[in-house]
Amino acid sequence: MIYEDNHLLVVVKPPNLLSQADRTGDPDLLSLLKDYVREQYNKPGNVYLGLVHRLDRPVGGVMVVARTSKAASRLSAQIRQGSFHRSYLAVVHGYLESLEGTLSGYLLKDREQNLVRQVKPGTRGAQRAQLHYQVVGMQGGRSLLRIKLETGRSHQIRVQMAQLGHPLVGDRRYGPPSRERQIALWAEELSFRHPTTDALLEFREPPPRVRPWAAFQDVLAFN
Repeated sequence: MIYEDNHLLVVVKPPNLLSQADRTGDPDLLSLLKDYVREQYNKPGNVYLGLVHRLDRPVGGVMVVARTSKAASRLSAQIRQGSFHRSYLAVVHGYLESLEGTLSGYLLKDREQNLVRQVKPGTRGAQRAQLHYQVVGMQGGRSLLRIKLETGRSHQIRVQMAQLGHPLVGDRRYGPPSRERQIALWAEELSFRHPTTDALLEFREPPPRVRPWAAFQDVLAFN
């Protein structure tokens, strides 16, 4: 837990933990946080928590969860309006031709296969996706990127970087076979307006000091 009040919980989700329960029945962040609130604040019965954004299961990093329906509604509105900002770190294969750029396209999710494809505009069910990237390090045939999302589509960063020809290290779904056990994607920063005070809140958490992040310790400020 890195922040909490009567309206919000801001936490660091570990990699490989579900954001919310699914059909696997595996442990998930939302259920664990409900248990925490129930015990910490002596709240019997059902505990309300609103999940306003998610991280893919293999991805770790900063998340905010709403403790009231009003907070959930106001944070969701910020997401729709583009004032809820998210920044990620990613390690990708290869060196990019441009040190910074914008990727735009349309993504379509196959829910049965849990796969996302980039498709032509106008494809039924497709959603517009856009991100901005900046190369902040290069080492050993890999690049460290800082990525800011304009939209938060499922698997967006993974698919758009693979489409560019630079898939994420450790991403066996959209990239080549890899010895890496962990996908190299980390939710580094969040900034948004507090749902009741309107104060600007900013949170940053560096990735763990393990491979492949450790190779970029000259540009990453580890705790």
